Amino acid sequence: MHSGDPVPRAIKAWHISLLVVFIILQCSETEGKRIHHSYQNEATPRLDGRIVGGEDAPLGFAPYQVSIQSIFGTHLCGGAILDPEWIITAAHCVQDYPLDVLRVITGTNNWHEPGAVRQLAIAIPHCRHDQPEFHNDIALVHLNEPLVFDNLTNKIELSHEVLKEGDVVTITGWGATRLNGYPPDLLQKWDFNFIPHEECRRRWENDEGVGVGHICSMTREGEGACNGDSGGPVTFKGKLVGLVNWGAPCARGKPDMHASTVYYRDFIQLALSQCTRLRG
Repeated sequence: MHSGDPVPRAIKAWHISLLVVFIILQCSETEGKRIHHSYQNEATPRLDGRIVGGEDAPLGFAPYQVSIQSIFGTHLCGGAILDPEWIITAAHCVQDYPLDVLRVITGTNNWHEPGAVRQLAIAIPHCRHDQPEFHNDIALVHLNEPLVFDNLTNKIELSHEVLKEGDVVTITGWGATRLNGYPPDLLQKWDFNFIPHEECRRRWENDEGVGVGHICSMTREGEGACNGDSGGPVTFKGKLVGLVNWGAPCARGKPDMHASTVYYRDFIQLALSQCTRLRG
């Protein structure tokens, strides 16, 4: 038992496991949907990668950004820090792989050079992830030990704002610059225009993958999310509004879809509040 820690780690882990069951039972009935931006076979519509048309982010630009990697050092997905023990990402990023082969790195703009490394202890995906397909693609992940915050590693606040036409959001990530390409070494950033829901559905010919739990973004053909950007943060005025989910592979001139953290705020708060109670 660590000094100042009133509850042994084994008991904490057991408590958090009960929390996962509780959240699955209590999870909201809301839905979200369609093409994932994670590393998949080119024959599938799912994508994960780098921002096409982006630019190198300055060091410390997004201290909340994490890289979810394999234990062999391959970048797979992005994510964002919510507090020292929790990150948030896309559900498919933690359901497509066993947790024991994943790790989280923080505190760097170069995913090859981690400032800190943590293991994924428990993942809590939305209970209706992929019901229907591509909806509710959001998950919380509890780390095996707390992060230490500094100028390069810090949390991001959740936004309360509902986006409107004309708003500009910022996406960061190590996604590929072309379909199934390699992730760039340095973190990329780019600004995109928010696309209202009805306009987004129209541009996708009413594709059922465009769910009410998504926010949509794009600028023009040749710019957008790609393989490896999945789970990465979408921000507005410096606060988190979304997580990269899916799109046309890659930057084909159609909007990209992101899980709205405003829409899923109840799910997020449920997990965090119940965990806080158990830790207390």
